Amino acid sequence: MKKVLAVLAVVAVVVAVAVYFVGSNLGGIVKKAIELAAPKITQTPVTVDRVSLSPRSGSGAIEGFVLGNPAGYSSPFAMRLGEAKLEVDPASVLSDKIHVKSIAVTGPQITIEGGLGDNNLRKILANIDSFTASEKTSASPSDSPKKKIQVDDFLLTGTKVDVRFAMLGGKGLSVNLPDIHLTQLGSTGDGLTPGELAKKVFGAVFEQVIPAVTAQIGKVGDLGKDLGKGAVENAKGALDKAAGGVGDLFKKK
Repeated sequence: MKKVLAVLAVVAVVVAVAVYFVGSNLGGIVKKAIELAAPKITQTPVTVDRVSLSPRSGSGAIEGFVLGNPAGYSSPFAMRLGEAKLEVDPASVLSDKIHVKSIAVTGPQITIEGGLGDNNLRKILANIDSFTASEKTSASPSDSPKKKIQVDDFLLTGTKVDVRFAMLGGKGLSVNLPDIHLTQLGSTGDGLTPGELAKKVFGAVFEQVIPAVTAQIGKVGDLGKDLGKGAVENAKGALDKAAGGVGDLFKKK
């Protein structure tokens, strides 16, 4: 009997230590998950400086998130977050479905490089689409992230876009995006895979970037005259193409 009690006591201590370790390292677990999954999804470099997450309240922040560019683009990043606050159900972090109550991103910076038709953001979106398609058809499920995610509320505010187009002739252009607010992502069923979540969020961002950039190009006076009628028509065609390319992203939950 004493031996049984001793074994149970040891097990209890081990479990307690494990729970404490996991709880005190939730931020590190999330950081590692992002840095492992995101590059596979976007096929670009992704780095995170730090993730803080309270094991009790589930509130925290992501600091220094940088989404790099695909090969062939020279700008230092495609997206860099200013401040990202999040609230997670801490009990769900180690479960099959991570429940994120809210994500609020303030002041992100985006770089769009190339042109309205072909650019780094479109390439990343295509990479994400390719990854999500492979998730569904892969013969080896172990190669894809197994966890699903639910995000109740996602808010992106104060986004600034640095436009680096050859058609601008080296002239700089900065564009402010309207707020992007998404709700109930993955709230039904088993949730969304990381790839599916990235597709919805990045698709929503891309859907705002192209019209905003096109509108701003038409407002810059002499620059608009320099571009000429042909460039404006090309911009309209690229906008129509972009709208068609991301429209299907929002047909499914």
